[in-house]
Amino acid sequence: MTEQAAQALRILVFSHRPEVRESIVNAIGRRPAPDLGKVRYVEASAVADVLVEMDSGEIDLAILDGEAQPTGGIGLCRQLKHEIDDCPPIVVAVRRRDDRWLATWSQADAVLVHPLDPLAAAETVAEVLRAQRLPVVQG
Repeated sequence: MTEQAAQALRILVFSHRPEVRESIVNAIGRRPAPDLGKVRYVEASAVADVLVEMDSGEIDLAILDGEAQPTGGIGLCRQLKHEIDDCPPIVVAVRRRDDRWLATWSQADAVLVHPLDPLAAAETVAEVLRAQRLPVVQG
């Protein structure tokens, strides 16, 4: 593995529907911002897979489908924020703009609304990833 690949950010994308996972990945792209480098996506279609990945400590950001079945990303986000010490940032994707408050209640770090605007989605993810890195001063 090259040093560049080893430093790639890992983004977990959760939805029971493959087309939703694909739309999220396509909207954000492989490089959400030039200063962040490339990202590698880890897809999960079941809550058990999300828990395993989040517990691994190797996920830099999770994007959860708020409409996932049978367990939605909103409740899952709240669970993860309460159960994982030093939980990585979580973005929740919702179908209706009116559901943004639910994502906020879930303690999501940011919210995306379908249909996803690629520029807004990439910018949102980049901002959340940058905020996560702020405490670490490099120089």
